[in-house]
Amino acid sequence: MDIASLIQSRLSETYELHRRYVNPQFVRVLEVIGFNRNYCRARGATLIDEKGREVLDFLAGFGVFNIGRNHPVVAQVIQDMLHCSAPNLVQMDVGVVSGLLAEALARITPTELNAVFFTNSGAEGVEGALKFARQATGRHKVVYCNRAFHGLTLGALSVNGNEEFRSRNEPLLPGCIPVPFNDLNALEAALSAGDAAAFIAEPIQGKGVFVPDDDYFPGVRRLCDRYGTLFIADEVQTGFGRTGRMFALNHWDVTPDILVVSKALSGGYIPLGAIITKRAIHSRVFDCMDRCFAHSNTFGQNNLAMAAGLATLDVIEQENLIDRSARLGNYLMKGLNDMAARYELLHQVRGKGLMIGIQFGPPRSLSLKTGWKLLHKMNEELFCQMITIPLLERHHILTQVAGHGLDTVKILPPLIIDTADADRFLNAMDDVLKDAHKFPGSAWTTVKNLGLRTAKTA
Repeated sequence: MDIASLIQSRLSETYELHRRYVNPQFVRVLEVIGFNRNYCRARGATLIDEKGREVLDFLAGFGVFNIGRNHPVVAQVIQDMLHCSAPNLVQMDVGVVSGLLAEALARITPTELNAVFFTNSGAEGVEGALKFARQATGRHKVVYCNRAFHGLTLGALSVNGNEEFRSRNEPLLPGCIPVPFNDLNALEAALSAGDAAAFIAEPIQGKGVFVPDDDYFPGVRRLCDRYGTLFIADEVQTGFGRTGRMFALNHWDVTPDILVVSKALSGGYIPLGAIITKRAIHSRVFDCMDRCFAHSNTFGQNNLAMAAGLATLDVIEQENLIDRSARLGNYLMKGLNDMAARYELLHQVRGKGLMIGIQFGPPRSLSLKTGWKLLHKMNEELFCQMITIPLLERHHILTQVAGHGLDTVKILPPLIIDTADADRFLNAMDDVLKDAHKFPGSAWTTVKNLGLRTAKTA
């Protein structure tokens, strides 16, 4: 099979293939908002579509491509792994490459976290972490946060704090209790009975990019210790340098009992994740030879994923991407905060490193307030499309809304971006905001018409 020729010959059919065989509703969404481009090449922070247009990727596959797309070092390691004809997935054996990646992960996590279980995704990691916590403690109750996102499989969905995802799936896993994020009093009330197996949380919430107070996670650690509850940290999106530290919890010097990672671990080449726990917890799950398969999967330790993981960690270190993330994140946030002083629709900038939420809100001036109310009456999801659509159409920068019902645009650029990329984004955002502050104007009319089209096709 000549895969390159096959792709090239059928590229123009991409959207029709997905409409027919995959997800026609998603195709409709992309067509309505003008995101239906055929991307045919990618490198670093750049996507190139079939018309030759270069797009600056400030979405990075929702945080998958921390080291950029198609990094040559990882590609070469994968090719080398293929060419060495190593035995793979023998199953009744253990492989050296998975042992090496487990060792590498143990080196970059706190000393106590040294037992690794490999997964294929973040959601699978959350599922496994919930099982580990229940088995290790003998308890069944799990506490999670409002607005949390931990995946869409049934167990992960049970600790997902977004009703739009939970809808049509009830009843979910029993004994899952929501509490407000960044509220230690609410958490203590939920844990105080001493019957919770785990508290699971994202250090920075991905939906909306909500950052906690500095005393929150140290307080979480103390409360979990006080009531015998395991703390599961979901660093699927925040891990591997995204927030300017290797893991976001490093900002507060907090060690979880169970750490879930995925997304950026393989450089975006192959599905890969891991559950990293304290050995004492792991030993309570895998506590005898009869239970050596107390939790398992088929592809978790496949050689290509393991090699990609080793190469990705090496790239992060060699290219100093964690410091780069912190530096460029500060640069972008300063530029955005300067805009917030000039544009009344821009209310707040939240984030750490290169995980940034740009929060919009009701304006002060009467004319803009009229437009704001009109759009939100039509559809609460509309306003941010006034930002993301022209960023792509006019400035060729890919971004997206931070979550349902949130007037927040989220940026997650690859950690390899430079100051020129940051300036390009800031200049584009300034231009888009300038248009958004003219009411009535073309930007408001475009988004209003988008809302009308959406209503007609719903």
